[in-house]
Amino acid sequence: QVQLVESGGDLVQAGGSLRLSCAASTSISRFNVVGWYRQAPGNQREVVAEITSEITSDETTNYADSVKGRFTISRDSAKNTVYLQMNSLKPEDTAVYYCNARRGPSHAYYDYWGQGTQVTVSS
Repeated sequence: QVQLVESGGDLVQAGGSLRLSCAASTSISRFNVVGWYRQAPGNQREVVAEITSEITSDETTNYADSVKGRFTISRDSAKNTVYLQMNSLKPEDTAVYYCNARRGPSHAYYDYWGQGTQVTVSS
C-alpha cells in the first residue's frame, strides 16, 4: 500500500514562504507524475504543480497560472520526497494542500493521495 505523508503546512503572513514536503513509502520513480493539489473551503480541488517521473524521457513541470513564478516543485528521488517551495504567499493561497502520485498512462491511471496539510496565509 502506497502512503504519502505531507508536512510543512503552517500559518504565515502574506509575502512569506513555506516549503511543503511529501514523503512516499515507495520509490517515487515508480510513478508517472507526482504533484501538489490544493482545496480551499467551498472550492474544488485544483492542481498546483506537477512533475513527471524520471522514468519518462523528458522531465517536465507544470504549474497553475496562479502560482507561476512563485512556487517551485522539486523531488529528491534518494529520499522519495517531493517538495513544494512557496514564495510570495498570498491570502488566496490558503487551502489544504495534498500530495498526489499518479501511476499509469493517461487513459488508465491510478491516483494516490496524502492526508493533506493546512496552509493559511494571513493578510
